[in-house]
Amino acid sequence: MRWLRFSREQTIGFGFIEDDAVRVCRGEMFGAYESTGELIALADVHWETPCVPTKMIALWNNFHAAAAKFSQDMPADPLFFIKGANSFCAHGTEVAAPKSYAGRVLYEGELGVVIGKRGRDIALAEAAGYVFGYTCVNDITAVELLKTNPSFAQWTRAKSFDGFGPFGPVIATDVNPAELVVRTLVNGKERQNYPVRDMIFSPEQLVSLISRDVTLCPGDVVSCGTSVGAGSLPIGATVDVVIDGVGTLSNRYT
Repeated sequence: MRWLRFSREQTIGFGFIEDDAVRVCRGEMFGAYESTGELIALADVHWETPCVPTKMIALWNNFHAAAAKFSQDMPADPLFFIKGANSFCAHGTEVAAPKSYAGRVLYEGELGVVIGKRGRDIALAEAAGYVFGYTCVNDITAVELLKTNPSFAQWTRAKSFDGFGPFGPVIATDVNPAELVVRTLVNGKERQNYPVRDMIFSPEQLVSLISRDVTLCPGDVVSCGTSVGAGSLPIGATVDVVIDGVGTLSNRYT
């Protein structure tokens, strides 16, 4: 199933996709729900983020190919940062360039793991039961900010400008992440194409290990990190993060 949130006539709803329409539901996406019986054409709704996370936890150095290319050591534990909620935006939203920063901006196509129930100290054997599904993420980065101050690496600012965390358009359930491939296109030209199975820490390992430090809540997104091919995002470019079996996240950088 592919779940989404949408707005229509100033009302936000949720449901799942059937062909070219939304089967509208009531209740809670991550709890008890039922169909309302209403079916709305996708063309008649506005895409919202498919869930409302309390946080997005994003990985750095989580792919063997990228670690080898950039001569990075294999991490003993997941290396992560948190993107601010102000950065979240939906499929189709235009992302405005920051007024306070004129440096280089990167696109980073990633797989996102959407948490389905609250958990802390989750055992690896139980981690899959805490995953509701998977989504597409573009972890946009103001890369030149990261090391401008030698006394303080600015991960939060570099990663959390308004709109710098697009994700969606849907949450896909019942998919095997090890079979997925992440592709990123800039103005229609493929820039990234890498298999999820190349991860240093698998989605289940990430859920288990991160939950030792951070309580995970329904709707939270763990963005699994990116591999080779991440690059500059020019003004006016459209970025498509494509994961067959999940969906296509498309945003224009303005």
